[in-house]
Amino acid sequence: MSLPGTEEIVVPDTVEELLRDEDIRPDRPWIVIVWNDPVNLMDYVVLVFQKVFGYSRAKATRLMLQVHNEGRSVVSNGTREKCEIDVARLHGFGLWATLQKDDAP
Repeated sequence: MSLPGTEEIVVPDTVEELLRDEDIRPDRPWIVIVWNDPVNLMDYVVLVFQKVFGYSRAKATRLMLQVHNEGRSVVSNGTREKCEIDVARLHGFGLWATLQKDDAP
């Protein structure tokens, strides 16, 4: 029983009860895709991948060759905010990059 002008508060006994109506599935990660372009030299793209992501020369070269041969490569993943920053940094170096939700389960 509550006093007039007050509200009774019911506290759930478990976390599951508390979150019952909320979607608690983890958000799919986002990915950053670099697209092939006719402007940037391959050595330059390798250098950018090393500088922006700290990748080894071997990994940066492998990703650059994937961009060159397949037209695109996933170069980074994470939260939307992190991927937006990565895309902006790549744009700052003149690369064509986009982000999207990862389709992998």
